[in-house]
Amino acid sequence: MGKGFFHVPPAVNEPIKSYAPGTPEREEVLNTYKEMWNSKVEVPLFINGKEVKSGNIKSIRPPHDHQHEVGTYHTAEKKHVDEAIQTALEARQAWADLPWEQRAAVFLKAADLVAGPYRQKLNAATMIGQSKNIFQAEIDSACELADFLRFNVEYMSQIFDEQPESDAQAWNRVEHRPLEGFVYAITPFNFTAIAGNLPSSAALMGNVCVWKPSDHQMYSAKVVMDVFREAGVPAGVINMIVGDPVMITDTILAHPDFAGVHYTGSTDVFKGLWAKIGQNINTYKSYPRIVGETGGKDFIVAHPSADAKVVSTALVRGAFEFQGQKCSAASRAYVPKSLWNQVKDFMVKDIESFKMGSPEDMRNFITAVIHENSFNKLAKYIDQAKAASDAEIIAGGNYDKSKGWFVEPTVIVTTNPKYETMETELFGPVLTIYVYEDEKYEETLHLVNETSIYALTGSIISTDRYAATLATKILENAAGNFYINDKCTGAVVGRQPFGGARASGTNDKAGSKLNLLRWVSPRLIKETFVPAKDYRYPFMGE
Repeated sequence: MGKGFFHVPPAVNEPIKSYAPGTPEREEVLNTYKEMWNSKVEVPLFINGKEVKSGNIKSIRPPHDHQHEVGTYHTAEKKHVDEAIQTALEARQAWADLPWEQRAAVFLKAADLVAGPYRQKLNAATMIGQSKNIFQAEIDSACELADFLRFNVEYMSQIFDEQPESDAQAWNRVEHRPLEGFVYAITPFNFTAIAGNLPSSAALMGNVCVWKPSDHQMYSAKVVMDVFREAGVPAGVINMIVGDPVMITDTILAHPDFAGVHYTGSTDVFKGLWAKIGQNINTYKSYPRIVGETGGKDFIVAHPSADAKVVSTALVRGAFEFQGQKCSAASRAYVPKSLWNQVKDFMVKDIESFKMGSPEDMRNFITAVIHENSFNKLAKYIDQAKAASDAEIIAGGNYDKSKGWFVEPTVIVTTNPKYETMETELFGPVLTIYVYEDEKYEETLHLVNETSIYALTGSIISTDRYAATLATKILENAAGNFYINDKCTGAVVGRQPFGGARASGTNDKAGSKLNLLRWVSPRLIKETFVPAKDYRYPFMGE
């Protein structure tokens, strides 16, 4: 047992490599990509520290070349889900009893593995399986995952260090117990770092987890699991299963020891989870923690004082990096009439310069969307805009699925501020713009606030401090992460804790102490050194 007040290494954001031509990291990741592209990976289930092969397999195919199979993954039957739950519960006590600094050491090692020997394997897996260009893979799968792991350790030590006041009569102390049961982590395809963070943040605080990654992130999920195993996460602490999401979820949510869900994904699915938990509430031993980050219809508002080039760059980066498949991506914008012609010219010129194709060719800024359902949904909305009387496509508008799920970055301009693509989350490279009269700036801010059910990210671009302050006030409930003179994407762990409200989630801020506090149940201990021996109080005297 450790003896001492331990100080963890200070958390520092992992430096982002450039991958410029001629750099060693560029050569290394391309060699790793080619090796992984030309081989076949087999992704098992991970239960109780063992690789479990169910025999029920599905293909892993890159979105940018859907005829090429890079591997297969095994899917779970109900018995595997039951086994994952049971083995997690069996591992719980020993893991919860492990001194916190030992749990910290495991995940600090995982961070160093991600930043070092696994860096290019994780990047390449993300490029192949999720069609991220190298910069998007680097900031996500390598740097952000390492940041989550390191900063969470620092936040955990700060949580444990914060204690209540004591006096001469009693010593008051708080211990942060892991939840009594197991945590269900459900992660999306679009961020490898989120896939690693959701189970590991709960596990760091002493919990055991059943983790269900997205079917469309299986290659990098396998690498994340390899990192956890090499880092020394004990058997049963994080179990990875994948398969029929309804079967898996129903099995887990029916268990009396279900203690919480850590979720990132669609709003509708999260609402369904919440409803099932409510229906099963009398089954559980405790009230489950429900933590979720869901959809967004994120905005950029330009004030007439803004620099048109700044606006244009924020729009093309915010809307089209990783094909707009970020919950924070800019998908609606409000531009003043006086700036519009300049902004439009800059945007169209930039978009026409985009190169699209495989992430292996590092000249490509745009690659493919994740799967055919996404492709079909985006194509439908693009075709609707082409036929609409109150909308016009000024850039992009084409799509092709012959080789990969390729959708051109598309800009729709509408005269209707409530046009469907101003309100509906598309999750792809489609940006809709409404041009407003300059004198209606404040009215437009209210329009922004009232248009969407979501409240994830948004930004104001203005050189007028009064205008920026007005936007910050009017839009205070419209975004959990609000940016001034920047795009509405790119939150960094330790600097901009991420999360939104309204239909965008519970706003528990991944990458902060707020999130870690959801995975513990505090116990207050008061120790009195000289206890009373008489029930009488002074006020009772004659």
